[in-house]
Amino acid sequence: MEPLGDEVQRELGRLGPQAGIGDAVAAWPDAVGAEIARNAWPARFQRDGTLIVHARDSVWAFELTQRAAEISSRMPSKPSLKFIPGPVPEPSAEAPATAQVSPPEATAEQALEASRYAAVIDDGELRELVARAARASLARTPNDRSV
Repeated sequence: MEPLGDEVQRELGRLGPQAGIGDAVAAWPDAVGAEIARNAWPARFQRDGTLIVHARDSVWAFELTQRAAEISSRMPSKPSLKFIPGPVPEPSAEAPATAQVSPPEATAEQALEASRYAAVIDDGELRELVARAARASLARTPNDRSV
C-alpha cells in the first residue's frame, strides 16, 4: 500500500481555490466568534482566491465588510473577503441552551414589602407584575445588586 496524501493534494490542486473551502469553514467560528458565525458563513472561493461569505442580510454584510481586514487576519490563509447577503446555515440542534437562572426566593417580609410598593397601582395585572419584580429585586443579596 502507498500513502495517498500526495495524490489527494494533487487532485485538490486541480480544483483551484475552491479546494480550501473546508479549511475556511473549519476556521470560521473561531475566527469570528459565535454571534457572527450565526449570521455569516463562508460560501465559496472566487477564482482570484477571494472568499465569498454569505451574510444573513445586507446590514450584516455591510457591517462585516467594515471588519473584513480584521476577520481575514484571523483566518488561516488570510484570504480577501467579500460579504454578500445569502443563505446562512441554521444553528444546529445540538447548540447548548443557555442555563436559566431562577431568581432567588423572597422572604415573607420581602414579599410583604413588595406588595406594599405595588398596592397603589389600580390595574391588577400591572400591580402583580410590579410586585413580582419588586420581590425579585428585594430577594437579591446586596452583592448581587451591584451587577
